[in-house]
Amino acid sequence: MFEDSTFESGGKIKSKSKYWMLATFGINGAIIIAIILIPLIYPEALPKAMMQTLLVAPPPPPPPPPPPPPAAPVHVVHVQSEMMNNQLVAPTKIPHDIKNVAEKEAPPSTFGVAGMEGLGGSSNGAIGGVFGGAGSAPAVKAAPVTPKKITISGGVAQGMILVKTQPTYPAIAKAARVSGTVVLRATISKSGTIENLQAVDGPPMLRQAALDAVRSWRYKPYLLNGEPVEVETTVNVIFSLGG
Repeated sequence: MFEDSTFESGGKIKSKSKYWMLATFGINGAIIIAIILIPLIYPEALPKAMMQTLLVAPPPPPPPPPPPPPAAPVHVVHVQSEMMNNQLVAPTKIPHDIKNVAEKEAPPSTFGVAGMEGLGGSSNGAIGGVFGGAGSAPAVKAAPVTPKKITISGGVAQGMILVKTQPTYPAIAKAARVSGTVVLRATISKSGTIENLQAVDGPPMLRQAALDAVRSWRYKPYLLNGEPVEVETTVNVIFSLGG
């Protein structure tokens, strides 16, 4: 009894599942065929937005710009001069028509010197063409620029001295047996006086005496291009214990 129930139920289940499988395949196939055939038979059933997206072609690209027009050829005309080596050359072509060109009369000369009528001349011109070249004036020469200040050597400045005061030997320097040369830098003005005097080198005990003496010196004005100018120079004041 147990075996009958087991085997019989197994056969029934197998037969039922086979039928269900065939029915399922048939239904699915019918659905697929209907999905394929409906758009072909009734295209109005498809959505319009989808049809427009699929059927509308994109716009064509814009045409390329036209090429630029070709440049006009340049014609170079060579004109041969009728002068060669400052000499006239016969023309190569003879013109058919020869035109007469009337020259314009030159305006009358109005150049004259007042009061020349009584000397055999005329009021409209110079005597005998003496003043024919008066129109060409000589070139004006630029005056040389004179510098405001120049530098000269101490030897040149020494030859320009007019008044020279001897310095006083300081007693303290003499007692200390100090001697030597004091170097001063000075500016000689246009009138020959001393300006901007300062000590540059030398024993410190002798510098003040040298400054006091040189301030009273006088020089001849230094001339450059005939004009007095300021000069800068050095002055050496020598202090010696032996006199």
